[in-house]
This record gives sequence, C-alpha cells and structure tokens, in this order.
Amino acid sequence: MHKAKSWADHPFLAFIAVLCIAVAAGASGAINMWYDRDIDAIMERTCDRPIPSGRLEPGVALAFGNTLAIGSIAIMGLCINWQAAVLLAFTVFFYVFIYTIWLKRRTPQNIVIGGAAGAFPPMVGWSSVTGEVSTDSLVLFAIIFIWTPPHFWALSLYRSDEYGKAGIPMLPVVSGEKETRRQILIYTLVLAPLGVMPAVLGTASWAYGSVAGFMGLVFVWLSLQIIRHRTDNAARKTFNFSLFYLSVLFAAMIADRAIGFSD
Repeated sequence: MHKAKSWADHPFLAFIAVLCIAVAAGASGAINMWYDRDIDAIMERTCDRPIPSGRLEPGVALAFGNTLAIGSIAIMGLCINWQAAVLLAFTVFFYVFIYTIWLKRRTPQNIVIGGAAGAFPPMVGWSSVTGEVSTDSLVLFAIIFIWTPPHFWALSLYRSDEYGKAGIPMLPVVSGEKETRRQILIYTLVLAPLGVMPAVLGTASWAYGSVAGFMGLVFVWLSLQIIRHRTDNAARKTFNFSLFYLSVLFAAMIADRAIGFSD
C-alpha cells in the first residue's frame, strides 16, 4: 500500500491539480451537451440546458469545451506531471467518444461501461500527487465505477418515459423496471463492502471505514425498498441518497487524512 504524499507545502500545486480535473470535467460536459443537443431538447430533465433552450449556439459550446479540455490537460502536464495529464486526457476521451458518442445511444450497458469516465478522476488526482497509479487509487476508481449504475438506474426508473421517448436504451426501457431494481440491489451489495476497502488497505482509518460501512448499509436498505415498494418515490429517494453517499465517503476520507487518523 502506497500512501499519497502530503501537499501541505505546495497548496498552490494542489489547487492547480484539482482545478484542472474540475475544468476537464466541465469540458467533457460541454462537449456532451453539444453532441446530445437533439435528445436533450426532448427530455424534460435536460430541455432547459443552454443549447436546447437557445441560450447558447452549438458551435460556441463545442469550441468552449475543446478549449477547456486542451487547456486543462496542458496545464496539468506543465505544472504537475505528464502522467496525470495523460490520464486526464484519456478521461475526457473516454467520456466523449466511448460513452457519449459510442455507448449512450446503443446499449443498456452505457452507464456500466461509461461509468469509468466518472471514476478516473481519483486516479488522476492520485497520480498528480504520487506520480503513479497504485492499488489505493484503483480502489477509489472501483468505488465510483460500481456506484454509477445504481445511481443512474435509480434516476432512470422514474424518468424511463423520457429516456424511451428520446430513444436512449437505459435499462428500464430495454429490460423493464423489475430487472432494473434487481440490478440496483446487486450493485449496492457489491458497493457496500467496497466502500470500506480504503480502511482495509490502510488508505484511510477505521473511523472512515465505520462511516462508509454505515452509508453502505443504508444504500442497500434503500435498494431493498425499491424492490418492495416499486414506486417513483422510492427510486427518487435512492437516487438522492446515492449523491449523498458518494459525497459523504469522499468527505470522510478527506477529513480522515486532515485530522491525521490515517497517518
């Protein structure tokens, strides 16, 4: 197990690394919204985005996204290290070309495979500090990767009509709501112990592990409620909690290291 080095002596570089990751994420989103402007206009959840609402021209959005992507990758390489920059570039590439252009409109596995795009940033951050990709960063990747399907499938359960209208083959549209609920439970059962793994590896302390374990149990319980009640309200609660779950896990990990429990 390799612990990330502290950047307490280099807070500006830490800020630059986090900023580059955030800007690259924004760039990916901008390009995604340029490409998906046709289906965004159909779906109630996305119809008020800048392009379908007419507040921004598609070409401007594409140019903006490309500029942010190139700039963030270049700054990451010049100011931090080129391994982190290459990983960041691959993250943008994966989200735009693999998820948005290839998978999203073709397969109900779009979220499963495409979820890797959202899981790469912790690896980028780890690489920016340590200059390597270790088991610790792969576990962080795995947490987000396994979290992504139940997160989006919970959303798609109460938005399935919109996805069907837009022609997006989300799991409820293709395989039905019963199978989607079953898959949500399966993934949360895998996610709950996976969330505790940073404590097992020593990346974080067991104070973090206790928080992660409790949050995982709540996530599993909500997934069971989806199967039991089969209502939009149950799906919406699970979706909202999934956002809270991931935020709490990473906030607990940051607090754990800041307090010094995992030193």
